[in-house]
Amino acid sequence: MRYRKLGLLLGLALLAVAVATTASAKSTGPGVTEVKPVSGPEGAIVDRQIPGNQSPAHLATTAAPRPAPLAVAQPGTELGTNFAGLTFHNQRRDADGGNQLSLEPPDQGLCVGNGELIEPVNDLFTTYDTTTGTQTGGFESFDEFFFGKHEIDRTDPNNLVIGPFVSDPRCFYDASTNRFFMTMLSFGRDPVTGAFEAPGQVQIATSKGSNPTTDPSTWNFFTLDMTNDGRDGEATHPGCPCFGDQPLVGIDGNGVYISTNEFPIDPNTPGFNGAQVYAIQKSALMNGTTPNVQRFEGTQGPIPLDQTDYVNGIPGSLQPALSPTGEFDSSDNGTEYLLGGLEFGKKPFQLDNRIAIWALTNTGSLNDTTPDVHLTDKIVTSEVYGLPPAIVQPKGPTPLTDSFREHESLIDGGDDRMQAAIFEDGHLWGALDTTVKTPNRGVQVGTAYFMLTPSVDESGAVSGTMDKQGYLSVDGNSVTRPSIAVTASGKVVVGVSLIGPDFFPSAAYTTFDDSADSAPTTLHVAAQATVPDDGFSGLRAEGADGVARWGDYGFAAVDGNSIWVANEWIPGLVQGADLANWGTYISQVTP
Repeated sequence: MRYRKLGLLLGLALLAVAVATTASAKSTGPGVTEVKPVSGPEGAIVDRQIPGNQSPAHLATTAAPRPAPLAVAQPGTELGTNFAGLTFHNQRRDADGGNQLSLEPPDQGLCVGNGELIEPVNDLFTTYDTTTGTQTGGFESFDEFFFGKHEIDRTDPNNLVIGPFVSDPRCFYDASTNRFFMTMLSFGRDPVTGAFEAPGQVQIATSKGSNPTTDPSTWNFFTLDMTNDGRDGEATHPGCPCFGDQPLVGIDGNGVYISTNEFPIDPNTPGFNGAQVYAIQKSALMNGTTPNVQRFEGTQGPIPLDQTDYVNGIPGSLQPALSPTGEFDSSDNGTEYLLGGLEFGKKPFQLDNRIAIWALTNTGSLNDTTPDVHLTDKIVTSEVYGLPPAIVQPKGPTPLTDSFREHESLIDGGDDRMQAAIFEDGHLWGALDTTVKTPNRGVQVGTAYFMLTPSVDESGAVSGTMDKQGYLSVDGNSVTRPSIAVTASGKVVVGVSLIGPDFFPSAAYTTFDDSADSAPTTLHVAAQATVPDDGFSGLRAEGADGVARWGDYGFAAVDGNSIWVANEWIPGLVQGADLANWGTYISQVTP
């Protein structure tokens, strides 16, 4: 999704329930389109300003990338354990006895470590054994997990009770501490009408040991308030109470770092307050005590969402780096890097050739009484990228769509914000969606990837050199929602969804390494779909525009010499009374 402002919940009939859709196409809102019925204390926060970005470059459309297409092939011996993950049916029917809303899309938060794999999606998670792929946990609802409530209590059909809104899960296994960290956006809802209301928060769960389960008793919990309307001594931002859209997560030896995009909770209040970055004391999260928190905020807002350059000069979607093998940058008393794209347009072929690198330095001070973390940024010239188009999928059986006498939907091609940041062996890796031109059928969605060498000088100022970059593209088809991970030996795996006129929405990956002359040449299809996406979020009859929602992000995780990737695909036809047929696919790749 592009920065899509949260839409009003519309009461529209759909198979005896009602649809609530995100009406605007300009902000990510809470991260999902949903079907709904008709009827801890915080640590000290210090506010610091986030450095502003330069204006978008808006290069000429003739600069659009035209990469050489990858070959498409079946997996080789590099593919190990692989299996279908969570599905729409699990989310709506299996979790919490059916006391769940129907949601699209399944944002992916895969994490792996110590023989355990955790898969969170909107709005549930489960666990698997990494040796066999066998599911070891139940289908745990996130409303149950974080709040002890139902997403919607259906006990009395005449008196439905709606629980808090949760979305955008992330999970990471920290090899340096043998702990799992899981985060989730949340904010309040009126229990009767479902209207969104304060507070806006991020929930953080930290495993008490190295083998957590779906049982909340095996986790510590902390709530980070992001309402920013002056409550509890916090800042007062324009248009707030607010929520932090799509929390992005990074980690180093001292802290857990969360970056959000801030939008008003009230769907009738316009504005975008830019990125907010929170540096949180990791040791306290592990111990279950109140952590020190230091916040960095964009103070140039609000920017009207109908303005052509509505985020001009305001940073958004700063992606904090994960360090899969526990190799952190200890310079300047601890340094955490972040990556971000700088193309903030709203139309395909608005192009840029720069990305931004940030550094949080002195992160060791998070363990002091008064934290004193600093943030600097630097613009780095890159290959060209730009906002991707919607994706055509093949014609096929779509019983849900047919029931509305509509044609199969296009697939949302996403946006060009940074999808991942990985710090490994002194390199900082990133990947994002972009528009590309292919030899046949013209404009499609591709992936741009980057490898930089970051550094900070004695004053703490960050800089970076671009050592390697390239594209993933398939002739006449699209690859989208890249997830990337890098092993300690420099082996790289990028997971994507493969979609286009020749491919029903499938799960795929490619491999290469960090050497100067290594580049991806083949895209391997781990799970090839045989039917189209057939979900409610693209239905014009329900107020949509014929473009179906797709997972905002995939995820990849390092496990020794292997990398696990998880992306959305379509496993089969809509089941029974279900309103979508999305699924996820999980693959272990040893390049």
